[in-house]
Amino acid sequence: MLCAVGAAVCFGFATVLQAAGARAAEPGTGSGVDARLLGRAVRQGRFIAGLVVDALGFGLEIVALRTLPIYVVGAALAASLAVTAVAASRVLRVRLTGTEWGAVAAVCGGLAMLGLTSGGEGHHPGSTAVRVGALGTAVAVLAIGAVAGRLPDRTRSAALGLGAGFGFGVVEVAVRLVRDFSPRALLANPATYALLIGGGAAFLLLTSALQRGSVTAATAGMVIGETVGPAAVGIAALGDRTRVGLTPLAVAGFTLAVLGALALARFGEGGPPTADG
Repeated sequence: MLCAVGAAVCFGFATVLQAAGARAAEPGTGSGVDARLLGRAVRQGRFIAGLVVDALGFGLEIVALRTLPIYVVGAALAASLAVTAVAASRVLRVRLTGTEWGAVAAVCGGLAMLGLTSGGEGHHPGSTAVRVGALGTAVAVLAIGAVAGRLPDRTRSAALGLGAGFGFGVVEVAVRLVRDFSPRALLANPATYALLIGGGAAFLLLTSALQRGSVTAATAGMVIGETVGPAAVGIAALGDRTRVGLTPLAVAGFTLAVLGALALARFGEGGPPTADG
């Protein structure tokens, strides 16, 4: 649980740095998936610093996913918005409303409930269908980005964010599906490619979303995409469970943490709210 919360802290600060770097980069063509935008963004020092912090967070996330159910880790990662909000209030002097402070408290309370109720990770290895499904979803994330480029600005932001959330969700599931790290097993496992494609596509879509349109809409879509679906897969296909008799409390904690994160969606840009967010 400490690793899951540590990952949330890293991702919360990385969001601030990456958003600043992405917005400092020269705008691109407006396409939903713009690889050249990522190339321009990585020339920004703050964006690179965000990548380093992201890498640390990803390492902590992997450890957490190896010991906790996916629904716990997903809710913890959504809590990165609470980290960003508190950091913005202290460092950038952004004023949080009473409702937003309540949302921060809700996220913390929800995570505490999940920590008390979660069992260990499920030990089901995942069927071939689940592995192929993860790969198919990762490829679909790229298709979502292509379609999003033709949508109006606000709808496009939400679609990009949701697509990024699906991609990050694929990563959460794929980490659990990769158990044999020998070269032959990795090359034969569809989950390996799902992890690489899903993570890369998600990062590309999120970078575009941070630069174009409503960050609030994009972040809200990302929170939904990276929490609900992976949690369902973990329970239905990988054997994730709560402690005996505590399922209702776990559901309440998950809901509270995710709703609190959604209430803080405007802080997905890591700074003061924009006119459209």
